[in-house]
Amino acid sequence: MKFVQKYPKLFPFDDALNIPVNDFNLYQLMNNTKVIGCNPGDICSNVATYGVSEFGTSFVRGLLEEAKPSTFAELVKVSGLSHGTDVWNDNAQSLISGKAKGLPKVDFKDIIGCRDDIMVDLISFGVPADLAFKTMEFVRKGKPTKDEDKWNGFVEKLKNYPVPDWYLWSCSKIKYMFPKAHATAYVIMALRIAWFKLYRPIFFYSAILSKKMVAYDVQIMSGGPAVIKAELERLKAIPSFEKKQKDEDLITTLELSLEMTMRGYKIYMVNLEKSEATDFAVSDDLMGLYLPFGAVDGCGQTVAQSIVDARDIKAFTTKNDFMNRTQVSKTVFKKFEDYGVFGNLPDDNQISLDLGI
Repeated sequence: MKFVQKYPKLFPFDDALNIPVNDFNLYQLMNNTKVIGCNPGDICSNVATYGVSEFGTSFVRGLLEEAKPSTFAELVKVSGLSHGTDVWNDNAQSLISGKAKGLPKVDFKDIIGCRDDIMVDLISFGVPADLAFKTMEFVRKGKPTKDEDKWNGFVEKLKNYPVPDWYLWSCSKIKYMFPKAHATAYVIMALRIAWFKLYRPIFFYSAILSKKMVAYDVQIMSGGPAVIKAELERLKAIPSFEKKQKDEDLITTLELSLEMTMRGYKIYMVNLEKSEATDFAVSDDLMGLYLPFGAVDGCGQTVAQSIVDARDIKAFTTKNDFMNRTQVSKTVFKKFEDYGVFGNLPDDNQISLDLGI
């Protein structure tokens, strides 16, 4: 949000805290892709949460697809589920799908999402507050799996009240639970970030690509949606035991890049006059981004900044002038040439030929 606040005319709030979190369309991002004008097949996702903090990972996107949250409370529950241990997998997921053996299918709104849910739910079942609190503390620390005898003691007491069997089963499998206050804070932050994705998209993509992504492929990213999608499919097809962290990081970058380009925006190759050191510069027509110098493999932040600093002093006149006034290595220089970064910038030999020297 601070990134976008650099553009006051495009940031219509006095304070980031005033960004609304009750906009209906924000919740649509969590359920479908229509709200951003794309089909699921276009962006390889059934929800439109790429780049949205806490909701953009493949795990949480899958959770959203199954849970289909439509309210703030349900998003808080999703946040709790995604940060807990054994709260979703082989637990809540089985309950809402009706696949928990011998147990009924449970509505998403009723499952346990955060540690606070346990105490509140148990009290609603008529369990005394002190027993409800002690049960919550025992469960949230994952003790039912560590001390079955003591857990059975809790179960014996809880069965004196109309606590459903599925609820006790779910508690018994939990190893760690997230506090609701933290989950709520994460959801508020995510919805405020999502506001920019809907209403200031080019600045959203600039901010996320600049500040959150760690791997880039300038040729693929500037190649258009078909090229991006093909490379994304290739990377995802690599067996997990062969996949490197760089591959995983690049997948995250390309997913966001694919969505951006499918929404009609462009990613331009590094440009000697318009690119920034490490930030994705917004084009004058607000319909594209220029890859930064630092996105070129081997061009670190210091080197990238040296290019911008030299350019700010005066425009480059030749390729040799560029080499002499920046810290670019020969290897990176060659990549710049191959990628067409220099455009029509001549080298000194060409100038000599043109002058007849």
